Amino acid sequence: MSEIFQSQDTLLPFIFAALMGVSILIYVVLDGFDLGIGVLFPFADDEERDRMIASIGPFWDANETWLVLAIGLLLVAFPVAHGVILSALYLPVAIMLIGLILRGVAFEFRVKAPAPWKRSWNGAFFAGSLMTALSQGWMLGLYIMGLGHTPFTMGFAVVTAVFLTVAYSFIGACWVILKTDGALQAKAVGWAKGGIWGVILGMGAVSAASPLVSTRIFDKWFTMPEVFVLALLPAAAALLIVGLWLSLRRLPRSDDKGSAWPFFLAVGVFVLGFGGMAYSFYPYVVPDRLTIYEAASAPESLLIMLVGVCVVLPLIAGYTVLSYTVFRGKATELSYY
Repeated sequence: MSEIFQSQDTLLPFIFAALMGVSILIYVVLDGFDLGIGVLFPFADDEERDRMIASIGPFWDANETWLVLAIGLLLVAFPVAHGVILSALYLPVAIMLIGLILRGVAFEFRVKAPAPWKRSWNGAFFAGSLMTALSQGWMLGLYIMGLGHTPFTMGFAVVTAVFLTVAYSFIGACWVILKTDGALQAKAVGWAKGGIWGVILGMGAVSAASPLVSTRIFDKWFTMPEVFVLALLPAAAALLIVGLWLSLRRLPRSDDKGSAWPFFLAVGVFVLGFGGMAYSFYPYVVPDRLTIYEAASAPESLLIMLVGVCVVLPLIAGYTVLSYTVFRGKATELSYY
């Protein structure tokens, strides 16, 4: 029995770290596009806003389930890291939660409230989306900088907050291209063409900063001969971005052909960016301070929790797949009746 748990000392923390990473990635992609739609609200008219809301109506609350799962996994599997990270990020986490609550309330009330209040609820939905996106970008920047609070790290956090918000608006625009047609789709193509530059600059800033703030990350990326293999990652991202730009230039089309390509290529860019970060920081859950093995709960506890995860995770994934399957196709007129 002791030999089994000795092997679990390394295997179980890795499994939970992988599950947490996948949950975060799925959340960033799925909730990223509906946060991005909220950020784009000021650039649309009232009828267009209704259709944008209709395009995310069946999905937005399920998308946030992946954030709950990721934070839950962090708490139960890496409680020490949970305390360190949440203590360093207490204020932006609080702002993010307020933004998510504001979004949820505004989402329901903007349609059901009397007409004179609709503009106010539209503003609340935009404010909640912006607060959530900016706070997540701020947390990303501080995490990359090792959770330190200095003028330099906070300046970098401001940069990542802005660029992540633009990236969310970009993938949100790509979702609108996929789910709508006509004038709104044409407008979304213009939004995406502008937002793609934020994605490029944001990925460039994170890619440049990570090796500079950690000699360990620098050595992981620029040691021979690994550097030649790892070069495939930014090369693949560059190819996807070129493909994105070319696909956007061909849109909109009267036959709607190719309208799905921008969204799925954007997902590919997000996946590659997340993969690069995961490689950079592994095996640390708190950058250069705590590894997943040092912060993990006891193997016996992790084994019991893994059984629960094996039940819960397929349910969440199944519901997500089902909702996107049932509500595929173009968004129709928004109605709650």
